[in-house]
Amino acid sequence: MREIFHGVYKWQEKLWTKNLVPGQRVYGEKLAVYNGVEYREWNPFRSKLAAAIKKKLKSLPLYDGSKVLYLGVAEGTTASHISDIIGSRGVILGIDISEKCIAKLVQVSEERKNILPLAADANRPETYAEYAKEIMPDIIYQDIAQKNQVEILEKNARFFLGKGNFAMLALKAPSIDSTSNAKRVFSEQESMLERSFEISEKIPLEPFEKKHRFYLLVRK
Repeated sequence: MREIFHGVYKWQEKLWTKNLVPGQRVYGEKLAVYNGVEYREWNPFRSKLAAAIKKKLKSLPLYDGSKVLYLGVAEGTTASHISDIIGSRGVILGIDISEKCIAKLVQVSEERKNILPLAADANRPETYAEYAKEIMPDIIYQDIAQKNQVEILEKNARFFLGKGNFAMLALKAPSIDSTSNAKRVFSEQESMLERSFEISEKIPLEPFEKKHRFYLLVRK
């Protein structure tokens, strides 16, 4: 196992995270024991963050104890690996509008105590502000396939993210405009992002995800 970022390992050309809850799988992933420690395989076809790492992401601002506001957490595939990375001192407030997804995430969070699931609309950060401000997030992670993806991130950054803090955004071009050229869509969205963020990295996610880009952003 070779550590490539804090809490992220490469072994046999695959990505792994140390399992915070040994013996527990979240989405049917492979488990492996190396030098007496259990790791979970991180599938880049199931996680856009893993895809970005495979596509040579240079920086990953997640550490032991990080506080993460996760918008579009779904059933917790990527969140569970972030949970491994940030450890028991960290916390993820996972927001999703789907009560069905949140119900499944609640089951995951029964063992993973650093995940706090909340059914809410990421378009309306004021409705969960009291919960987010309680954890004081130092990073926002967003994966929401809606037309106004950038606007959602900007709203939440204004509420919760301090200057110089990071955001990570998985941007899906067809969800914004399915009729336009994806490169044009990305260019337009990047101009919007630059109102509130510096774009530190931008990574196309093919072949893992079509017409997606992953952004590492710094709050202005």
